[in-house]
Amino acid sequence: MAQIKVTQIRSIIDSPEKQKQTIKALGLGKISKSVLVENTPQIAGMIRKVHHLVEVKEL
Repeated sequence: MAQIKVTQIRSIIDSPEKQKQTIKALGLGKISKSVLVENTPQIAGMIRKVHHLVEVKEL
């Protein structure tokens, strides 16, 4: 599968607990931190839940 680069662009302060857990599950936690992940349906769903906190680029 294709890989995507996910970068956290906003803080998780004042976000609901579920969104904080999703950010942690993606391997993020600090602003400007990036991770490379496989583009699977599970990851796409996680990104959809926190789309306002992250930026996604396809590689």
